[in-house]
Amino acid sequence: MGCCGASSRQTKGVLRIFTEISADSTEAALHSLLRALTSETYNDPTQHLEREQALAKQFAEILHFTLRFDELKMTNPAIQNDFSYYRRTLSRMRINNVPAEGENEVNNELANRISLFYADATPMLKTLSDGTTKFVSENKNLPIENTTDVLSTMASVCKVMLETPEYRSRFTSEETVSFCLRVMVGVIILYDYVHPVGAFAKSPKIDMKGCIKVLRDQPPNSVEGLLNALRYTTKHLNDESTNKTIKSMLQ
Repeated sequence: MGCCGASSRQTKGVLRIFTEISADSTEAALHSLLRALTSETYNDPTQHLEREQALAKQFAEILHFTLRFDELKMTNPAIQNDFSYYRRTLSRMRINNVPAEGENEVNNELANRISLFYADATPMLKTLSDGTTKFVSENKNLPIENTTDVLSTMASVCKVMLETPEYRSRFTSEETVSFCLRVMVGVIILYDYVHPVGAFAKSPKIDMKGCIKVLRDQPPNSVEGLLNALRYTTKHLNDESTNKTIKSMLQ
């Protein structure tokens, strides 16, 4: 991304689209899916996921998109600089009474929303984490275990698929591997946000050592972003109750 006017306007358009997707679409879709996947229609989360495979797949797609988006954002630090340049240019045009190019202009409120969104290291993941926390807090009649059990079950399914040669051999491409890895990390992070003691405490429902080992067994350049997501975007990793072995595995 260059810092010329046309490039900045183009950058602004893309940033605006993703900010609006995050604000207007992702949380609504997330709540709808969680409501369906955590209802008390079935007796256990495994049965729930089996009976609602299409919805579980959509949830997984959102997680995959979220982790992929944030990986790209972290490797493109010029994003915020380009948008700042656009805002300065627009401000000068207003001062000089130069008309903006219609839809290329954003008002101050939207510009502030875009800046705030991209100021976070992992903006889409923050949207998802906040949205899941909000879902749990707004549905107090729903046992929190309904949500955490679905998340931990999905993490376990991904781990088993990735570490078991019989299942791994069925993957048709490395992109399928990446999909499973991102979904696994995504549900771990959401679990860590909504579970009272998080994903790293002793005797959690998620086999964190196994999940981290699966990540470590991949080519390093393909999973560093996911390991960083566990290191820097989880809520409970640095708690005193966190297993010391897990901490050392993530160093």
